[in-house]
Amino acid sequence: MIKKIAPDKWRHFLVGIAMGALLQAMGWWLWPTDIILSSIVVLALVIAISYGFELFSKITGKGRYDFMDAVASVIGGMLGMGAVLLPQAGLVHL
Repeated sequence: MIKKIAPDKWRHFLVGIAMGALLQAMGWWLWPTDIILSSIVVLALVIAISYGFELFSKITGKGRYDFMDAVASVIGGMLGMGAVLLPQAGLVHL
């Protein structure tokens, strides 16, 4: 039986997609010939930003700390990165 995904997680997932796509596009602009370096840097940023917001909530008491929110953001971020990586790698022509 599949559990329903909370609406809160979907918001984090969708924001993660936008964040991953935007950061990967910036990585493409900064390192146009080095896809691997840009992807590693962007993935590290997506993880740091996603967990950083949750950690900020935990430390300051503003908001609600939920590790699974960070996981949803990272999964979305990886999907967003992939959307930009396909044309960057020349696998899809826009």
